[in-house]
Amino acid sequence: MTGPRPRAISRRSFLRQGAGLTVALALGPRILAQGPARLPGSLQSNRMLDGWLHVAPDGTVTAFTGKVEIGQGITTALAQIVADELEVEPGRVHVISGDTARTPDEGVTSGSRSIEESGAALRFASAEARQILVEAAAARLGVPAADLRVEDGAVIGPGGARATYWQLTGEASLRREATGGARPRPATAHRIIGKSLPRRDIPAKVTGGAAYVQDMRLPGMVFGRVVRPSAPRARLVSIDERPARALAGVVALVRDGSFLAVAAEREEQAIRAAQALRKSARWEEPADLPPPGRALFEHMRRARSQESVVSAKDDPGAAPPVKVLEASYTRPFQAHASIGPSCAVARWRDGKLHVWSHTQGPFPLRRELARALRLAPADVTVTHCEGAGCYGHNGADDVALDAALLARATGGRPVKLQWMRDDEFAWEPYGSAMAIDLRAGLDAGGHVVDWQHELWSHAHTTRPGEGEGVNLLAAWYLRDRMAPGPVRDVPQPAGGADRNAVPLYAFPRHRVVRHLLPDMPLRVSALRTLGAYANVFALESFMDELAAAAGADPVEFRLRHLRDPRARAVVEEVASRAGWRAGEVGDGRRGRGIGFAQYKNHAAYVAVVAEVEVDGNGDVRVPRARVAADAGLVVSPDGLANQLEGGVIQATSWTLREEVRFDRARILTRSWADYPILRMAEAPRVEVSLIDRPEEPPLGVGEASLGPTAGAIANAVAHATGKRIRDLPFTPERVQAARS
Repeated sequence: MTGPRPRAISRRSFLRQGAGLTVALALGPRILAQGPARLPGSLQSNRMLDGWLHVAPDGTVTAFTGKVEIGQGITTALAQIVADELEVEPGRVHVISGDTARTPDEGVTSGSRSIEESGAALRFASAEARQILVEAAAARLGVPAADLRVEDGAVIGPGGARATYWQLTGEASLRREATGGARPRPATAHRIIGKSLPRRDIPAKVTGGAAYVQDMRLPGMVFGRVVRPSAPRARLVSIDERPARALAGVVALVRDGSFLAVAAEREEQAIRAAQALRKSARWEEPADLPPPGRALFEHMRRARSQESVVSAKDDPGAAPPVKVLEASYTRPFQAHASIGPSCAVARWRDGKLHVWSHTQGPFPLRRELARALRLAPADVTVTHCEGAGCYGHNGADDVALDAALLARATGGRPVKLQWMRDDEFAWEPYGSAMAIDLRAGLDAGGHVVDWQHELWSHAHTTRPGEGEGVNLLAAWYLRDRMAPGPVRDVPQPAGGADRNAVPLYAFPRHRVVRHLLPDMPLRVSALRTLGAYANVFALESFMDELAAAAGADPVEFRLRHLRDPRARAVVEEVASRAGWRAGEVGDGRRGRGIGFAQYKNHAAYVAVVAEVEVDGNGDVRVPRARVAADAGLVVSPDGLANQLEGGVIQATSWTLREEVRFDRARILTRSWADYPILRMAEAPRVEVSLIDRPEEPPLGVGEASLGPTAGAIANAVAHATGKRIRDLPFTPERVQAARS
């Protein structure tokens, strides 16, 4: 390992820094040798400086970003970047995010890419804006630019001569294309980056303020509800609208094919009207869902698929295997299960539509709404307004079209349409079920010499605005039905179904095959980590099985197959923090396990040691998890740790509890009683150790701890009970069946 020695820092040492940000920022310039043709981050596709920044005479700076706040603290982080590069106090910087009328198009906020894309763009745009402003001050003051310094927007020369940014706005126009040639300030000069500033999005959330789209109130606004079909491909045969129309407060009722929605003066009136419509509706309901339970995975293996070899390696000098192991692992359909049901506000005015939405992609949603409503994109404005939390593609985009269709019938009055809880569970896009077959060979020395990974999965992204067709739910049920876009998956190196299927371990031979299932009887799309959660669960479970077959300790077995020193470092760090002891034996009730991955094989390195307790009824608890992570440069330790902790808790819930249930006709998961999640009292205590590498660029961390957590829990249960469970989730019934 070269360069400065990394520092392993425990969570405890950072607690004094207070509430933090989820930020890891590259502090070195990223200008390619070919010159200004290629600009950093999202500046490449949004090249005008005034599209990113506005310096106002009133002493404020406005930063514009196409990325949106979904609870990760991005608007605070971007304000820090701008403030540091411009050398102004953070309080002067206002951030406008995700507004198609005002901000750059940065696609979808996903994949832990906001700092890499928007942060890089704003950093270089701010550096160039600072250069322009300082040069304008030099011209005004008659002083060389090199002799000037900046303090909170005041450009100061020798002898105290000064001009402020706010005085220079006339001669220092930012209405020009970025060159990427201004060098950002070095890390040693930063005053704000590296500090944990108070999050801008938190106060309203904890004081009952207007924090979410669900809290919006516009003048004259009415409230809407949608009535979904009884099953995924059901069609409306008949309905008696009269009982609903006769109810107090009803303003508008829309029936278009199998799309039904109603608006009323008050929310409870809209709910009663929707219930009346549901009661009188008659549906034609096909029984065309796949077989439930274990039969689902055999069905997937037999289904029509698009087969591709994702990765292959063959070292002809590798020793032949003397022992071969095979195992199969499964993951069910799982839901986002957002605490706040999807919601949008829509208003029509002069033939143009304005939608307020908690979408993660305002510009893609605008394109899709325009296509569905047969409008020009310029006639649609989408303004992001935060929702109550979601990592991935839930119902946020769908409800925007619901609200727009209903608002067309209200005579110009804005409509706030919110899904009911059963709408959210039954109609959001799920994370795809997956079946994974692994086969590996060990040589005489206990090394893996051959690795075969074969997986079956539906696609992991059907977001709107990313291709042909219309990927908005209501569009599929209109009289003039619109078809969804063609099935596709995220290609490597990030990967979709095959994310993290390519082993990071140094195996001389491997082959990874993906079977992408184009027929999707249950709706699927992006759920946090895409396919990585299931692939790492399978891979890390199998590594423990192979270690046992080789007579090796699980930690030592991983280290013997890891060549990347940063990967080895996180495994060694978490083992040390956990007091790992080779040969430790579970007692039938308690056990520990380890899991490791580098997310997407190019983002953050994370290793997890989970402790489990398994009671006599088969109920599994995870009282503690320890995490070691290397995300390169650590700017806000507390915020980075928060993301890792949240990933551990969500993965624990997925691994122990979560599964969407259905029969051959209907989705059966309709409430929290049908879809239990981890409760606060059941959440593990998470201890995080960060390996700080200030000489390295940042690595995305928001989704990096989920796969290793699943692997660690699976291995801990096997360690505790002596029985291997390969099917998620680890319900008490499944644990008891494994014991018997």
